[in-house]
Amino acid sequence: MLQMPDSKIIYDNHGRPITYLRLAVTDRCNLRCFYCMPEDGVKYLPKSKVLTYEEMLRIVGVMAKLGIQKVRITGGEPFVRQNLMDFMYQLSDIEGINEINITTNGILTGQYIRQMKEIGVRSVNLSLDTLDQKRFFEITRRDEFPKVNETLYRLIDEGFEVKINAVVMDGKNTEDIIPLTELTKNHNVSVRFIEEMPFNGEGLHYPKLEWNLHKILAELRTTYPDLQKLKDAPSSTSYNYQVPGYQGNVGIIAAFSRTFCGTCNRIRLTAQGDLKTCLYDDGVLNLRDLLRDGATDEDLQNQLLVAFSNRPKDGFEAERNRKSIVSESMTTIGG
Repeated sequence: MLQMPDSKIIYDNHGRPITYLRLAVTDRCNLRCFYCMPEDGVKYLPKSKVLTYEEMLRIVGVMAKLGIQKVRITGGEPFVRQNLMDFMYQLSDIEGINEINITTNGILTGQYIRQMKEIGVRSVNLSLDTLDQKRFFEITRRDEFPKVNETLYRLIDEGFEVKINAVVMDGKNTEDIIPLTELTKNHNVSVRFIEEMPFNGEGLHYPKLEWNLHKILAELRTTYPDLQKLKDAPSSTSYNYQVPGYQGNVGIIAAFSRTFCGTCNRIRLTAQGDLKTCLYDDGVLNLRDLLRDGATDEDLQNQLLVAFSNRPKDGFEAERNRKSIVSESMTTIGG
């Protein structure tokens, strides 16, 4: 059974606190990344199927009363949706929400940096798989590297906690592992190398995953044999390390191996209103339909409590419980 201690934090059926919501505000994106969608893109949702900002605010308000404290805005690419900053200002006013962060590809981000600081955004996850312009184009199918690189250094200069998310792909960008790590020498950034997942609209690109956390770590140690293990924060999805003398750090996210599930404190809400209590499930509850059918806040709360009390132990159990194989695009999941 769920527990609600005095702190108003909800614990799932495995004793894990649920405090962190990843909120997708759109399924649209201005890149076409190899690991995220097929070359011809995906069939985007019609506007009527996407949650309105008002619906999102209501859902987050209910979740905040159940103990959600942190919200990360994701997509698709969040900044392709109009009036995002107005929405984030309203989100910051919800009682109980004490941290709002964002994941972005950096193309449109620069013009909103001042407003992000005003809202109180402290952490920005920047998707950047390579520092080579040619490989950037090959991976994303768009020639936007200069804008993303400019955004990276502006965010650093403005004092944001910057985390670079780099998906490691065999034959695509493994030669970027060391150059990306070198960014941490003179900049207080965190570079997180992520195992490639099958959320690309096509399924896993390889017969088996070659570049798992062990191989990525081994690659790092070939150049940095004295790489030091750092203490991982509670509920961290990454195993974190630092090169002695470097300002920043590197992490490895075992997103395919799923070795961090035991401390997972996060849930996802997709742009179409599907609640995902695990990245690998196919949606356990559609909150959009509940809202549009006239559900009260109490109805929403009760449905959420049921979903939280039936959470899978890990990503493997969630995958086994799916109605179909994992192959949807990450743009439909919410980053």
